[in-house]
Amino acid sequence: MSELFWSDTAQRRPCTFFDDRPDGEEISLLVIHNISLPAGEFGTSYVDDLFTGVIDCHAHPSFVDLDGLRVSAHCFIRRDGALLQYVPFNKRAWHAGVSEFAGRSRCNDFSIGIELEGTDDTAYTDAQYRALSRLTKKLMREYPAMTYERIVGHCDIAPGRKTDPGAAFEWQRFFDLIK
Repeated sequence: MSELFWSDTAQRRPCTFFDDRPDGEEISLLVIHNISLPAGEFGTSYVDDLFTGVIDCHAHPSFVDLDGLRVSAHCFIRRDGALLQYVPFNKRAWHAGVSEFAGRSRCNDFSIGIELEGTDDTAYTDAQYRALSRLTKKLMREYPAMTYERIVGHCDIAPGRKTDPGAAFEWQRFFDLIK
């Protein structure tokens, strides 16, 4: 097995908000998120700015809570299907926060986080589903412990705290694309 650290179809973006996974940790979970900055606005540079640590927290009133926030995802998929990668897959991105899956806490230790540009109640685009399914298939080949049962939403690992990717995400459509 060759190690897939970077997607060959992603634009690499500079990010320092990651660290090493615990020794011997197997990547076995895919977590799907959504994000838009400001909330509900698409096509801005602000998500990229957040993950690269250069966001101007004075650019929008809703950004005040982002001051000093250090978060990342492995990848971000824009509405047009463009794939940006911030963290090598073998490293631990800071996307899940307080989380638990199958009795294990600290999901960042064993997961890959993919952010979709969107909101819980805005339909995702065909281009996003295509990009997400292509990436997921590659990840599942590279990390065999990442099975269909271990592909979840942020809402599933942080219930009551997170709701993404939301009701607008068509799980069956996505699973049909990756089978």
